[in-house]
Amino acid sequence: MVFSSLEFIFIFLPAFMLVYAGSPAKYKNAVIFAGSVIFYSMGVKKPVYIILFLLTLLFDFIIAQFIESFRRTSRLWLTIGIVFNFWWLIFFKYWGFGTENINALFHAGLTVKDIILPIGISFYTFQNVSYIIDVYRKKARAEKDLISYGAYISMFPQLIAGPIVTYESVAHQLRHRTHSIRKVEDGLKTFTIGLGYKVLLANQVGGLWSDIRNIGYQSISGRLAWMGIFAYSFQLYFDFCGYSLMAIGLGKVMGFDLPRNFDHPYISKTMTEFWRRWHMTLGSWFRDYIYIPLGGNRCSKRRMLFNTFCVWLFTGLWHGASWNFVIWGLVLFLIMTIEKNGLGDFMNKHKLAGHAYMILLIPLTWLIFAITDMDQMRTYFSRLLPFAHKASSVLKKDDYVKYWRIYRKYFLFGTVFSTPIPAIIYKKIKGSLFTTLVLLVVFWASVYCMYKGMDDPFMYFRF
Repeated sequence: MVFSSLEFIFIFLPAFMLVYAGSPAKYKNAVIFAGSVIFYSMGVKKPVYIILFLLTLLFDFIIAQFIESFRRTSRLWLTIGIVFNFWWLIFFKYWGFGTENINALFHAGLTVKDIILPIGISFYTFQNVSYIIDVYRKKARAEKDLISYGAYISMFPQLIAGPIVTYESVAHQLRHRTHSIRKVEDGLKTFTIGLGYKVLLANQVGGLWSDIRNIGYQSISGRLAWMGIFAYSFQLYFDFCGYSLMAIGLGKVMGFDLPRNFDHPYISKTMTEFWRRWHMTLGSWFRDYIYIPLGGNRCSKRRMLFNTFCVWLFTGLWHGASWNFVIWGLVLFLIMTIEKNGLGDFMNKHKLAGHAYMILLIPLTWLIFAITDMDQMRTYFSRLLPFAHKASSVLKKDDYVKYWRIYRKYFLFGTVFSTPIPAIIYKKIKGSLFTTLVLLVVFWASVYCMYKGMDDPFMYFRF
């Protein structure tokens, strides 16, 4: 079940909120825990994955007690906890990838199993690990109530695709959070904006990327290829940003203030700035639990370069078990290294040049992210360069005209809503009747699209 589905909006969410609103304060966490497990069970393909999720949750709850109670051996308990958590992530996400590469390198005959990835495992693994590390560092106290810890890990708004929430940031809210009509209204409005981003923008502009894949990369013109990667860039942003907004909105309805995950990344002037604005909770996780423990920037330049390399290698691998993600992470590392050695200062000083630089760079890096097959990726890159392919290989040189007429309105809306302007206007008129009416139109237009089948799963579910 996904947020942008009729089943969620008209069946699960109303039923959950009725039970939640009618429950005494001391039972609300139990309602969140139970409701979230039901929500998760409706999305997993194998029932055993529910058991794995609950087992992992229970294990980390117990490990944290050991870390806090037995400080002399706390490092041992922490190591056991980290190994346990990452073993499951490695097994489900990287086992097949590793086996394939061992077979290729050593001509081995190991069997490559087709393992189905449990939905949300990357996200809840990171939350579990951050929790036991924070208890080890004494940044957080070990949770004594299993129900409260279960509510934190399983909270359905952020369970499957983030934002990644640290225990420290919501520990107080688990016991003391306020509920009000105004907060519910604010949450529902935020949810509706996210729903519109997903259904009315991401899904619609993403249709161009789907059309191009159906045509075949080898048969498109250079102009259509450029349109395609810009369409994919808009689709990825509004899909994931939309999900995060829906999660934050649902959190508000339940009394939680979940962390912001996006800050208009497409207005960045450098790639370094872009990754401070994109998927901010993931960036914070890598900074706090990998970069800083490795030494951060309080070390020699060579060591700092190694620390940054590790972060981007892991960032690439976190997104998927495929060589394109490794290459994507290393390309970002290379770009940011160059920016730190002077280019970034130039782009920040000359804002117009910085924006032009990022308008070109963002879709090119997302292309590496989008296409897992290396041969297909090379083909697509060749389409972007008119001198790299023969004109005769293109079915229609003016193919872009047809698709521009269909998708131009989505490019326009995508460009406008990538800027802070709509958010600034919304903040000023948030409480007005006009805003409420506009959001009602957005909501029912989204419902209509979902009813007509004009909806796709969230792109980040596969990570």
